[in-house]
This record gives sequence, structure tokens and C-alpha cells, in this order.
Amino acid sequence: MNIRRTSAAVAAIAAMTALAACGNDNGDNGGNGDAGNGEGEELTFVTGGTAGTYYPLGGELSDIIEANTDATVNYVESGGSGDNLGQIYNEEAQLGLSQNDTAALAVNGELPELEGVELDNFGWIANLYPEAMHIIVRADSDIESVEDLEGRTIAVGDAGSGTRVISDAILEAHGIGEGDYTAEVTDFGTSTEMLADGQIDATMFVVGVPVAGLTQLAGTTDVELLDIEDSMAEEIAGGGDFEAYEITADSYDFLEEDVTTISVFAALVASTTEVSEDLGYEITAAIFDNADQITLDVGESIALEEALNGIGSVPLHPGAERYYEEQGLDLP
Repeated sequence: MNIRRTSAAVAAIAAMTALAACGNDNGDNGGNGDAGNGEGEELTFVTGGTAGTYYPLGGELSDIIEANTDATVNYVESGGSGDNLGQIYNEEAQLGLSQNDTAALAVNGELPELEGVELDNFGWIANLYPEAMHIIVRADSDIESVEDLEGRTIAVGDAGSGTRVISDAILEAHGIGEGDYTAEVTDFGTSTEMLADGQIDATMFVVGVPVAGLTQLAGTTDVELLDIEDSMAEEIAGGGDFEAYEITADSYDFLEEDVTTISVFAALVASTTEVSEDLGYEITAAIFDNADQITLDVGESIALEEALNGIGSVPLHPGAERYYEEQGLDLP
């Protein structure tokens, strides 16, 4: 398979490879380790690319956390889910956003970039919202179905993002294997520019609905979203930590009907060695007490009763666990 990478993608892969070799030096990766008490803590919050949902959401969550705890939060752009978990493991970050399926792979040592390395020093804070696979093509192309992507050049996610696992699952379910297309490994914003310029044939990205980057692209380029047949979506969902999902026609102005696709959950996770139980508790409480302050559309999905959706094999952060016990939630 011919794979081209942006310089940012190469840097992300190099960083994750380095951390796999050295790990971290905490000894007690699964507990609270040397985590501080939250007083005056400075936290780095890794998010995603600026064209997606993770980055602006990270900014709004950072404001909420700073206003309701004694911590200072610096939110930064990143390669996405896998990259974020890798930075937390390497103690370069303390908070991060991740797809639930990527977090499960990380816990079980099954991340493609870090095969066999169990990332065991992060815990689940909360499920935030569902995020859907968008398969975007130009309207003037001859691509009408996922099967038509065979032999094409496709953006399949940034290095270290969670998009690639789902991209592979969808393509393979439609009979398109690694050698049947050219993979472009890049961030969502760059991929939309490349699609507009005709440098690629399609971009596949898992993002919240609606995503501003697609709305902006559709303002200058006629685009379409490819639909997955309902039965195929259910089959793919049954093979991983995914769900079948409908992107409704009112999500984007260019859509004329609902589009069936695959979704996962976007979750907030925190280091268990650098974020104490008390601070984890305060962060969890702050999010649910102030979710109405989030201006992004995905904020409407942040609800206490949905907090543990998609957690699977990912451990709870001790602070979040204490909060949910107090709220009377059934813990996994």
C-alpha cells in the first residue's frame, strides 16, 4: 500500500514509537502514583486537529475546569486519540480526548502504532458525545458508494488518530483491502483542502456532527457523504466498539436525506499518575455541573446518564468513580 504522510504525521509516529521503547517511570501506573492534590496544578490537555471538534471542545472544557478547580489548563492541538493517549502515557499531558474504541485498544495493548504496549496510566472521566464516520467525496466525482473507493486515493485519518481503525473496518467490510487503495495519512483540515483541490478522491474522518470543517468545505466545493447500507453498518458495528448511526439530513445544508454510517463515543480521559483522585473528582463534577456552558452543538449530548456509555474495558479514573458513586450511577 502506498502511504504518504505529512510532516506532522511523521512526528506523531516518531513520538509514539519513542514512548513505546521507554514507557514511563512511575512504577505504579494504574493508581494515583505521584499525582498532586489539584492545588495550583498545571495541566496539559491534548485534543485534536483545529478543523475538527476536539480542539474547540477542549478549549471550552478547559475554561470550565479552570473556573471550577484550582488547576490551570493549557489545551493544545494534537494528532488525535492514539496520540493523546500516548502523550498521557509518556507524562507529556494529563488530560486528553479519545474515541472509546481507541482507548480500549490502548488498555489492551492493541493500538496499531504500539502493538503489545498496554497504556495503563489513564482513566475514564466521561463519555461526552457520539462522533460519526464521515465519508466525503466531491459531487462531481463518479464515486457513488463505498465500493467505488477501490483504487482511489483516500485520506484515512492522521497518524495517532482513532479514525484509521474504523476506516479499515469499513473498507474491509466492502472488500477493499490494504493494497486496493492509496492511503493519505493526514489531519482532517488538510484532507478537506486536498479534496477541494482534487489531490485525493475521498476523505474518511470520525468527528462530531456537525463538524465546522465540512460545513466550510461545502461552502466552496460541492460534496457528498457516502451512505453505508443498514445491514452492513450493523455488521461492522458488531465487530468492534462501534455503533450504527444516522447523520440526519438537517446536519448539513448540502444533505437531502439521512446518511447511515458508523459511530463511536468521544471520551475525556485523565492520567492516573498525574491527576489526583480529588482533582479527577472536581473535573468530573465541573463538566456535568456546567455542560450548559458549552456552545458547540455536541454539548447537547453531554449528560450524566450517558457518562459511562462506551467505557467497555477502560478503567474509571478514581476521582470519576467517586463522583459517579455519589450520583448513584451503576458502575461497570
